[in-house]
Amino acid sequence: MPYCLYFRARGGHLQANRPQSPNPEFLRRAIALATENVRAGKGGPFAAVVVREGRIVGEGANSVTSANDPTAHAEVNAIRNACRALGTFTLAGCELYTSCEPCPMCLAASYWARLDAIFFGCSAADAARAGFDDAFLYEELRRDHAARTLPTTQMLREEAQASFDAWIASKNKIEY
Repeated sequence: MPYCLYFRARGGHLQANRPQSPNPEFLRRAIALATENVRAGKGGPFAAVVVREGRIVGEGANSVTSANDPTAHAEVNAIRNACRALGTFTLAGCELYTSCEPCPMCLAASYWARLDAIFFGCSAADAARAGFDDAFLYEELRRDHAARTLPTTQMLREEAQASFDAWIASKNKIEY
């Protein structure tokens, strides 16, 4: 079932398959990658691995500063690598092991990837103590568009609707 329909069919609540039991060795691998990433000067203290059927299918470490890419978080990099390795945009049947609780962007990417579970080491509070505080982002998401720190304004809705109309009418679309 396509993701949109699956999501709607569950009343807007994503219901993933439950993992059999977490394997601490995969989290240890993520922690080792995060530590090595810092020591090598490649980026922040974050790393993640994607696991399917007991084997790692994608790894990633934070490369925000080395890649000059604010979206190059460990979880996003691991998801991209796993999808590339598996030749798919969905990671249903996979689990994410990450050295730290995912930020809002990485959590959203995990949902979009349809991962079955997330296991993490450090908490968001631990990350905040190290200078990586996501509380601001969670607060911003709860605000009305007009009240956000980053001005957000809707424009040209009627014109923009043309792309959705094209999608709805398309016979070639691959739903996700």
